[in-house]
Amino acid sequence: MNNINIYKEKLRESGLRPTRQRLKICEVLFSPEKTFHFTINDLTKIIEEKLSEKISLATVYNTIHAFKKKGYLKEISINSDKSYFDTNTKTHHHFFDNSTKELTDISDEVRHFSYNNTTRRTTSTRRQTDRQTDRQTDGRTDGR
Repeated sequence: MNNINIYKEKLRESGLRPTRQRLKICEVLFSPEKTFHFTINDLTKIIEEKLSEKISLATVYNTIHAFKKKGYLKEISINSDKSYFDTNTKTHHHFFDNSTKELTDISDEVRHFSYNNTTRRTTSTRRQTDRQTDRQTDGRTDGR
């Protein structure tokens, strides 16, 4: 099955007619070898730049939300007025950089490394704090 037929099938399964504009949206979303994150406005610009195609914001919005509902995309809400979509629908975590406004996937290796280091550091800090508290209370004579 070639890509166009795959895109048509995804559209039909999402309850959408496979129009030329929607097929262009699929081409941008599902062709890349790597998954990526985008806002609806970002995707509209990407389509215009890469494919020299003008597609209405409403068509992009409706197509993206139909794909999300069907499970072809994930929505990541950053705050109440900003959502990103992810073409990687597997379970994973994200890091959002406020200065660059970029959303990045965090691999399991990084997450486990970070978690293990945080756990060790927290345990180590707790022991150090306990020793400091013991030293402070050892010198007290007021019964506290």
